[in-house]
Amino acid sequence: MQTIQASKFKARCLALMDQVARTGETILVTKNGRPVAELRPHRGPRAKSLIGLHKGRIKIRGDIVSPLGTDLWEALK
Repeated sequence: MQTIQASKFKARCLALMDQVARTGETILVTKNGRPVAELRPHRGPRAKSLIGLHKGRIKIRGDIVSPLGTDLWEALK
């Protein structure tokens, strides 16, 4: 991780933003030798998990566990 003093960051802010966007690396901004901020690439919102996505929205009607009868199986062919 790159470290830069706040005074230098102020002078080079836009160039550093371009650098972070290009490289994906975080820059630590310090003031008087102490960390005060991080400049890091934006990460968009995470995609929602498919597990449980339709919880409470789907209703099961009838028996879904027992095998189909031969007459229904033939109809599905």
